[in-house]
Amino acid sequence: MQTLSKKTTKPETAPVKKYTVEEYLALEEKAEYKNEYRNGEIIKMAGGTTNHNKIGVNICRKFPLTIGTENYELFISDVRLWIPEYNLYTYPDLMIVAGEPIYQGKGTSTITNPTLIIEVLSLSTQEYDRGGKFKYYRSLPQMQEYILIDQYQYGIEQFAKNQEGKWVLTEYENEQDMLKLESIAWEIPLTDIYERVNFGIEEYDQEKS
Repeated sequence: MQTLSKKTTKPETAPVKKYTVEEYLALEEKAEYKNEYRNGEIIKMAGGTTNHNKIGVNICRKFPLTIGTENYELFISDVRLWIPEYNLYTYPDLMIVAGEPIYQGKGTSTITNPTLIIEVLSLSTQEYDRGGKFKYYRSLPQMQEYILIDQYQYGIEQFAKNQEGKWVLTEYENEQDMLKLESIAWEIPLTDIYERVNFGIEEYDQEKS
């Protein structure tokens, strides 16, 4: 006698809610936490650790806003970035603009023209920072350099756009190394970047929750 097997059905998943840009911006004004907007989806951005914060502060303290005859603006993670080609809003850890920022919309909370972007890597975000996020950043015409900083050990990945439009990788892994920017005439020792950073502390990474 033939036995009939029971049919199994996969549980239906709820469709991802899509938001307009206008809805996202209105929600973001009242949001307790920063959120990224990816082509209609709103994705919560996790908080950082004390080492993450120290690295950003160290760079802000050392970077001069005027180099030679060129003026620069440096923005921390509270300033939003608009990437029109991918319909994306996000909050890089650090952005440097050569000259004056170009704002998106009527306010001054969102810029569009970074020359250099710095991200401090976290365990849960490093794949996105190296992959999809870098792809999005590369679509910005003014973007010339991308710096990824490891917060758990000495380690920096520097991607610089050359005259042929290719992105060239340089890696730094030694405490004695000097990070020399390609898009800006400025350099900084890794010891300055990692000043007061304690690699021995195991910190709870909110981004893993």
